[in-house]
Amino acid sequence: MGSKKLTLAGAMAVLCLVLAGCGQQGVPAPVAQVSEPALISRVALFGDAPRSGARLSPRGDKVAFLAPRDGASNIWLMSVGAIDEARPVTDDTERGIRDFVWAEDNTTLLYLQDTQGDGNARLFAVNSAGGEPRALTPAGTRAAILGMARSDPAGVVVSLNQRDVAWPDVFRIDIATGARTQLERNPGGARGIARYYLDRDAHVRLGIHPTSDGGGEMMARGADGRWTRLFVVAPEDALSAAPLGFAADGRSFLMLDSTGDRASLTRVDLATGAKAVIGESARADVSDVWLDPVSGAPHAFAAEYLRPEWRALDPDAQADIDFLDRQLTGDFRVTSRSDDDARWVVLEEAPTTPPRTYLYERGDRAHRRLSLLFRDRPALEQAPLQAMTPVEINARDGLTLVSYLTLPAGSDANGDGRPEQPLPLVMIPHDGPWTRDSYGFNALHQWLANRGYAVLSVNFRGSAGFGKAFLNAGNREWGGRMQQDLLDAVQWAIRSHIAQADHIAIAGAGFGGYAALLGLATTQQFRCGVSLGAPASLISMLDTWPTSLISQRDQLFYRVGDPRTVDGRQMLRDRSPLWRAGQIRSPLLLALGLHDADAPRGEADQMALALRARGTSLTYVAFPDEGAELSRTQNRLSFLAIVEHFLGDCLGGRVEPVGQAFEGASLFAYDGAYNVPGLSAFARRLSVQAPAPDEVTDQTAADAAAAAPSPLPSPPDTEPIGAPPTP
Repeated sequence: MGSKKLTLAGAMAVLCLVLAGCGQQGVPAPVAQVSEPALISRVALFGDAPRSGARLSPRGDKVAFLAPRDGASNIWLMSVGAIDEARPVTDDTERGIRDFVWAEDNTTLLYLQDTQGDGNARLFAVNSAGGEPRALTPAGTRAAILGMARSDPAGVVVSLNQRDVAWPDVFRIDIATGARTQLERNPGGARGIARYYLDRDAHVRLGIHPTSDGGGEMMARGADGRWTRLFVVAPEDALSAAPLGFAADGRSFLMLDSTGDRASLTRVDLATGAKAVIGESARADVSDVWLDPVSGAPHAFAAEYLRPEWRALDPDAQADIDFLDRQLTGDFRVTSRSDDDARWVVLEEAPTTPPRTYLYERGDRAHRRLSLLFRDRPALEQAPLQAMTPVEINARDGLTLVSYLTLPAGSDANGDGRPEQPLPLVMIPHDGPWTRDSYGFNALHQWLANRGYAVLSVNFRGSAGFGKAFLNAGNREWGGRMQQDLLDAVQWAIRSHIAQADHIAIAGAGFGGYAALLGLATTQQFRCGVSLGAPASLISMLDTWPTSLISQRDQLFYRVGDPRTVDGRQMLRDRSPLWRAGQIRSPLLLALGLHDADAPRGEADQMALALRARGTSLTYVAFPDEGAELSRTQNRLSFLAIVEHFLGDCLGGRVEPVGQAFEGASLFAYDGAYNVPGLSAFARRLSVQAPAPDEVTDQTAADAAAAAPSPLPSPPDTEPIGAPPTP
């Protein structure tokens, strides 16, 4: 699942008169008028960054990066000696390019493109000198880059599920001609390999074979081509154990390993499977590693509990860390290194420091130099950004929840991380759910704090990064203790006089959207909620899990619940918002991409019809050309404009006018179109008749995706609705 996301000017009383979203909740309490900083525009925060994602070419003489071109993100190029003379390399006009890598030939750029948001990414190559991109893999298949080698600069090794949608084979692709050579045929089925790993010469050496208990086996491929089991990965370790790279001699590899509790940087002997810990932290998992570009030797590692902390493994790395610490005020990450390791790209950011990208020329210790390549979002450099405070919250059973709080400007006069008086609060549960929230620049936090809200992100149990005991405490706790953690954090915010008890919203995407739906359905704690791309039925999410991701299914059964058993199916039903829609009384903003397999339109329609029948205030929008994430910039900006008006109606915060937010957007507004200026142009009828959730059986929920309307609505569903009746 993927991770997702009118000026008040003293006239709050007037605004409350036109609220559709808070009709059943009374008039929102106005945000405390302690200060009125300038509104930070949605475009500055969430539009495509003017420049981002810089990567050095293997020889270190060129830097490629992402930047908008005619409204879509594309690859641009500049020479290290002429960083002010950038030129575009690609001309994508649809979804834009989100990431890329250099080929080892120092000339070609490779990128994956998912044209419909359905996860079927196709591999393209483009010459850095210019020219048309060339497709290297067929349409309708899922490709992934496994690696490249300096010894084979003309090739790239990929996994591709063209032959078997569930179990990818491995191919070497000639970048110039597109010719494919099969290196590994996946045995599939009971012996299938979910993921392959390459050595530094791009030879297949390792594979993960998933087992029926949700764990796996690390398999090693010998010189004779035969596979043998190297060691077992227990189910509880499956999400925190991953190979990182091979040593130059091919006799050992590095991996993150959680055989203890916290994932450590570990070296594994390829012949025996023996493990030796190289680096670890007492409080958190290893989260980042510096590896030598040629030898693969580890130089340093980071672990993040409240904030990232770097530890060197050799004197040169310590000198690098010390130098960067002296030069930069924010936290930093190394995002790219030349093959000779003489040049690095370094990204700096902090809560009040928007991302900045630097070229680090290492030289000898006396001649190190750090030069600014670009500010990723220059419009934010002078914006009224607010500090983020890490906090530790105790759950009801004593578990510690690392969380992050951001407050509006002027609300914390003494700087203690607490407002002088309680504020409206927006809680943002993260997606995944097996990821984490982190300290640093956070566009959602800055946006909402700028509008007058306190913002809280909570690493509930099941979040990654805090050791496998914490991670596994979330097993089969969707809607259970994971949801309780969020409620415990809300109570902490109320007790700490941070939040107004009756002015709290919950908003999220993916799992965060699921938590928002369940929060509205099972408690009266939240005044309103925002849910994007949420699975409404856990049963159907697991029953209809995509064949292309079948290797993950047993791990999901282990983590979420097993629909193959009577008890498991009942638990999943009890914790599914679809069957609790009738209990939602607070205003809801419901949104989805129509190509999102985890959030079928049929289930969203059922939720919407149930809320209509009970008179609950609903805004329901859908994006016909998106999947789990809103990749197109105009779709993303249009959704955020809707969210901002929805929260302003509900909590009373400041609202940036819609402006051009809907220009170029592709969306349908099935409910609530007249709550947002300009949204009525996208109004559509929701004519499908679906059973109310309390009438739905397990079988109809499991078949919801198949029984739902076509992802692209039929003509009757796309006719504009007439004007609403006059009150």
